[in-house]
Amino acid sequence: MASGKSLVAQALVELGAGLLDADRAGHDVLRLAETEEAARRRWGEGILGPDGRIDRAKLAKIVFAATPEARTEREYLEQLTHPAIGQAIEQRIQSLVAEGKTVAVLDAALLLEAGWDRLCDTLVFVDAPRQKRLSRARSRGWSEEGFAAREAAQKTLDSKRRRADVIIDNSDSPEWTKAQIEHVWHTLVG
Repeated sequence: MASGKSLVAQALVELGAGLLDADRAGHDVLRLAETEEAARRRWGEGILGPDGRIDRAKLAKIVFAATPEARTEREYLEQLTHPAIGQAIEQRIQSLVAEGKTVAVLDAALLLEAGWDRLCDTLVFVDAPRQKRLSRARSRGWSEEGFAAREAAQKTLDSKRRRADVIIDNSDSPEWTKAQIEHVWHTLVG
């Protein structure tokens, strides 16, 4: 989290890759009538915002709470949303293929947890020190507790690093990161 995955994904898009945005797909899935209805049945009207739609921040307080029930609630949310997100990603892949794209980047925080790594030929891990990631998360309005809770809900960084085919070190200058991204791009396109 807050390592620079989206920055790396956007840089690859600028080089010519198509984008598969799991977070955007997740937003869309939360707006589906069947998802909203199931969520309302599970968690009540308290998860809705002023517009009557699911408020992601309110939902996050439930699924990332420091309670014994939070894990069960998070697993329910993942079972509710991940299949539809996966379908949206697969549909987007088909669209990109039809557009003639030969490389696509899947920007997904829960890539391994959701099993979407099966859609990938190359796994890229974007690395940055915890303090830098925490600082970035705080600039997005997250508390340290919220950051820690979300990180604890994912596979460990070491397990993600071990699964990766490529590691991009995003702890130094933007130029250093960009040079690594360009190297990755050239290995992907030949």
